[in-house]
Amino acid sequence: MGTTDILARIEGNIGRLTLNRPDALHALNADMCAAMIEALLAWRDDPGVRIVLVDHAEGTRGFCAGGDIRMLAESGAKDGADARRFFHTEYRLNHLIHDYPKPYVALIDGVTMGGGVGISVHGSFRIATERTTFAMPETGIGLFPDVGGGWFLPRLPEAELGTWLALTGARLKGEGCVTAGVATHYVPSELLGVVRTQIAGAAVSHDPMRALRSGLDALCEAKREPIAPASGALKSLFGYDTVEEIFAALERSGDDWAGKQLEALRTKSPQTMKVALRQLREGACCVTFADNMRMEYRIACRVVRRRDFLEGVRAVIVDKDNAPKWDPASLDGVTTQILDEIFAPLPANEEWTPL
Repeated sequence: MGTTDILARIEGNIGRLTLNRPDALHALNADMCAAMIEALLAWRDDPGVRIVLVDHAEGTRGFCAGGDIRMLAESGAKDGADARRFFHTEYRLNHLIHDYPKPYVALIDGVTMGGGVGISVHGSFRIATERTTFAMPETGIGLFPDVGGGWFLPRLPEAELGTWLALTGARLKGEGCVTAGVATHYVPSELLGVVRTQIAGAAVSHDPMRALRSGLDALCEAKREPIAPASGALKSLFGYDTVEEIFAALERSGDDWAGKQLEALRTKSPQTMKVALRQLREGACCVTFADNMRMEYRIACRVVRRRDFLEGVRAVIVDKDNAPKWDPASLDGVTTQILDEIFAPLPANEEWTPL
């Protein structure tokens, strides 16, 4: 695959994928996704490759800030064809990573949002540092927390933690990522060289997965930090099946933290909040990851062409006035009919399919 935005090579017994698009904080485009798929498929059946390592070019900021949002908006303003091709390829990559038979290690040393979450959180090991910032900020631009968000967010250890992250776009730092279950390990960035040595050693062991787990457990700090109110509070505030009920619970609470969440939610797209909540509730019931990705592809094909996404990109990314005018402007304007249209099956020949 002819792109320099992904550096794919074999180093010893490690297949290494390095994100190399620094000017865009390594945000994914279609060629990058295709190049990663090509390498992962080749390495899946190569007995010489025993571990896959994903990182970003040294000396650059961020792990992966998301996807090519400008392209998606430009495509959505037309016929949406390029956006559909991107989502189809990206979601195949997410599914390939989720089902990958070999240890897959992502060094999420920096900004990890949107598409960057999709190429890390579904793998075997996710190693965060003090420079890690995780978020699914899509409700702020009228998109939705895709790349498998409907699958992993409802399955995080604490009840409704994923709902809070999806609706508010809240950011987690490195230690918080471990607490949340987004990362499997935390290590100070100055020890990443030692981590790479540990990975190389595991790659030549009899059982790379076991060697990786035990080695990383011994090396990395088991740091945890509080990321929300006391355990169980999120369920009482976000454990509802309508966004209106969540708003009401936050209003009833009356404490400072709940007030800040409510303030944040009032800036988000009402349509996207309702889409995200339904996505997470349906994703929690999906039997397979592929079922979830099929649902998310249906949503993506519709949402990318709707006004809120185009307006969100204008306000946050193009004009940067951070003053989107959502339509519908209120929760009661987002009807069940609108949601049903967004979630409806596609024609059989247009549905998403795994590799």
